[in-house]
Amino acid sequence: MSDDVARILAAAARGEFPPPDGSTTVVPQPGPRDAGVLAFTAHSVVFTDADPEWVRAELAATSSDPLAASMNPGFLLALMARTGRHMNTVDLLTVADALPGPPPLELREIDDPGHPRVSRALKFRDDVRVWAADGGVLVLGRGVAGRWEAAIEVDEEVRHRGLGRALATAARHLVPDGVVWAQQSPGNARSVRVFQAAGYRPVASEALLIAG
Repeated sequence: MSDDVARILAAAARGEFPPPDGSTTVVPQPGPRDAGVLAFTAHSVVFTDADPEWVRAELAATSSDPLAASMNPGFLLALMARTGRHMNTVDLLTVADALPGPPPLELREIDDPGHPRVSRALKFRDDVRVWAADGGVLVLGRGVAGRWEAAIEVDEEVRHRGLGRALATAARHLVPDGVVWAQQSPGNARSVRVFQAAGYRPVASEALLIAG
């Protein structure tokens, strides 16, 4: 177990980022489940148990701007092949500070491990908790390097009424830590806008490699 990724994320949440010098930091995985790439401004972090020398050689051989090599599809494909993992997408990684007091809307906790949203969350997170609101769901759990992550879903028929922003804000009240993280696909502009409206700050892009 390595705490390198946890320390890098904690610093980023405070606004302290790796030096924008165009380099790549290669660190061990924080645990068996989590491997991937974080791309900050002009600095990347690859967290994997693959040989660091292989990682650097593959990055150097990637046909792209060196600043973008860690998120280049060619490099990510090579990393997946090397580690026997797959991935879903490259996400925008955001973070927000915890807020005091109760959340701004009425929520009821779902305590059912067989619930579809719970069972799906357990594939990627530990200590998962799920709350339902009228027309939406909020998930909190411990993800990469133990960070607390939030995810929300809003039913189509109640969209454009502020529920997404309220759920994202609720996560800031419910998180048992100083900050809460959330990932959004950059192409999902609606989700990006919702989380930024709820006070989440863009930090990096992230590609998670999934085992199995």
